[in-house]
Parts: sequence; C-alpha cells; structure tokens
Amino acid sequence: MLRVISANLNGIRSAVSKGFLDWVAIQDADFICMQELKAQANNLTPEMMSPPGYHGYFHYAEKKGYSGVGVYTRTQPLQVIEGLGVPEIDAEGRYLELVYENLSIISLYLPSGSSGDHRQAAKYVFLDHFFGHLEDLAKCGRQVILCGDWNIAHKEIDLKNWKSNQKNSGFLPEERAWLTRVIDEIGWLDVYRHLHPDTTGEAYTWWSNRGQAWANNVGWRIDYQIATPDIGKTAKQAAIYKEQRFSDHAPLTIDYDWGS
Repeated sequence: MLRVISANLNGIRSAVSKGFLDWVAIQDADFICMQELKAQANNLTPEMMSPPGYHGYFHYAEKKGYSGVGVYTRTQPLQVIEGLGVPEIDAEGRYLELVYENLSIISLYLPSGSSGDHRQAAKYVFLDHFFGHLEDLAKCGRQVILCGDWNIAHKEIDLKNWKSNQKNSGFLPEERAWLTRVIDEIGWLDVYRHLHPDTTGEAYTWWSNRGQAWANNVGWRIDYQIATPDIGKTAKQAAIYKEQRFSDHAPLTIDYDWGS
C-alpha cells in the first residue's frame, strides 16, 4: 500500500503552529506533498525540514514569503528535479519531482490568476508550457502521481457557486478546457474523481476566508492527485481531512494498492 497526501499549507510555519507536523506523525504516509510554503530554507526548523522518519525536499520561491513546494518522503529518491527549466516559472518555486526507479512523485502549485490580469496571463503561460511537460511525463516509463493545488475547479460539481464563478479565475472556460485535455487527450487520471465520480460538497478542498465560506461549505475542489492510469486505478480510498484546519485548504489523502 502506498499512502500519498497533498496539502496546500498557506505558509508552512503557520500550518505547523496549528499542529500540522503532529498530524503528519500519525498519518503513516509514504509521501506528503506540500504547496505554498511561503518560506525559505533559513525560515525552517530542523523538524520542518525533516520530520522524524522523513527526508524533506523543497523548491523555494525566490520571493520571500511566497509560493514554494516540498515533499516529505520515507525513502530517498534517486533524483530530485526542481522546476521545469523555465526561469520565470522556476523563480516562483512551483514544481518538485522525486524520481524513483519505477515511480515519480510530484508536488505542484499552479499559479492563481485571481489577483489580476497579469497573473492570469502568467497562469496561461504556465499552462501552455506545462501541457507539453505532462505529455512527456506520460511517456517517461515510470508511474507518476502529481499532487497539488491546480487552482482550477474542473467541472460544475467541483464548486458550490459555479454559476456565479464562470468569469472568475479558477473556473474560466479556457482553464477547464485545458484540464479536460490533460485528462482526455493525454490520458491522465483524476484519482479522486475515479473513486468518487459524483461527490459534490464532500469533495471540496478549499474555502475562501471571506464571508462564511467554511461554515457554509461554500468550497472548491482545486487540490488534486492526478496520476498515470496504471497506478491511479489502484487507488482504494480517498479522504479529505477537515477535523483540524491547518490552512484554508484541506489535505487530500489517497491510498494506492501499489508495492514499494
């Protein structure tokens, strides 16, 4: 069994102060993929860098207090790939891949376009480049699990107020069509939807801090585990952890019937 967790922390130091590492310690996870670290190496304590039983790997943003991704793993990888080889993308710390003999685990943080047209344009640049990378990954010969905050709700069942969000970043027709192409044309598997094709409110992983979004479950499903089909179809169960709040996102845990 392979247990993989994806968690946008909205600041690793903030999440740790709310009990994130205590929670990690009892999850029995093989990989914990984290996004939005909002920290650099010199901000992290030794326990944040490598919790007991885990090796930690990180791709930090150049800008302080911004973006950044990481992975905790029980087993050291053969190779660690930081970034996509595009300077303006890699400066924001959005992609970290751990390579094993037959498996790659990736922590991914797609840009949000919600802060303005310039960021939406940057998001489209990322999507255009990343589509080709996803095509290459699908042919790499390894099984791959991409964990992360994709900042796109794919379908109407993936957010509460879909009608009023059709012109908002994260649910734009172009973004949704791109994700459809990732799944239908390249053949990647949305693992949560493979297990739960019709779930709505229980599927949400992010809630705005505005209004009473959390209290009223006015959420979005924007955190995914998207996998190559062979490993993706071995998924046995998925859980979205909401008993504690480490961030404005909830961790997504999926168990795969896959040997180590």
